[in-house]
Amino acid sequence: MSEESRGDDATAFVPGHVTGFFSPCPDDDPARAGSRGAGLTLTDGVDVTVSATGDPGAVLDGEPITMPPVETVLDRLGVADRARVVAESDLPLGTGFGVSGAMALGTALAANARFDRDRSANDLVTLAHRAEVEAGTGLGDVVAQARGGLPIRLDPGAPAYGRLDGVPAAPRVEYVTFGDLSTASVLAGDTDPLVAAGDAALSRLIDRPTLATLVDESRRFARDAGLLTDRVREVVDAVVDAGGEASMVMLGETVFALDSGLTDAGFDAEACRTCAAGAHLRG
Repeated sequence: MSEESRGDDATAFVPGHVTGFFSPCPDDDPARAGSRGAGLTLTDGVDVTVSATGDPGAVLDGEPITMPPVETVLDRLGVADRARVVAESDLPLGTGFGVSGAMALGTALAANARFDRDRSANDLVTLAHRAEVEAGTGLGDVVAQARGGLPIRLDPGAPAYGRLDGVPAAPRVEYVTFGDLSTASVLAGDTDPLVAAGDAALSRLIDRPTLATLVDESRRFARDAGLLTDRVREVVDAVVDAGGEASMVMLGETVFALDSGLTDAGFDAEACRTCAAGAHLRG
């Protein structure tokens, strides 16, 4: 049976990713470009289903969407003219949860399976990472989402170049979001403060790779890099005053907290856990 006439779909799950702090690392080669930093992957994420039925294109939560990284992935797999991508997300787009990266990586995994492209796991991660970098929609989400857990991005880039470690913890996480911030506009500005604050945070986390250090350094980074909005600052301060641990999500007007930190501070928050497994095909 030809790949076009097969009736089965392929679905991949990709965890959401919350970046606590980062240092942008540009390069002329998108596979080498990326970021250093650390964050948390979430059991709230994105399911991406690829099929050869219906009209080609992409849909997110029932609405048609134009997403350049997804289009690039499909084109480079040679299936853009016949692949339909249907994504369902627990997370809002553009608010710092890596939904764009999740859709790119999920599309790569599912399209590879659906159309028998016979690519390796690292090749597919590289494909999605390059597409995100080229589109200007993310620098480190894809490699973090592929790994899972609480990834520390020691060196930037796709698997052939990047190097990762992780914080060995699996906390409950709460989050509340108030809106989006443009990744492209932040990265188009003066990134020297980001690099200085991100490198310092990473150095301290490497010295003491604990959950407490990760959140403390995320909070310090948001302040030192000048990214805190008034509303985010108020929420983070309220959680800390209530005895919790919280920081800003990079890049979104979103706050994440450990355990029940946001609830204890009186906020109506969403809750999930960190995701032990990285992106994977559903059975």
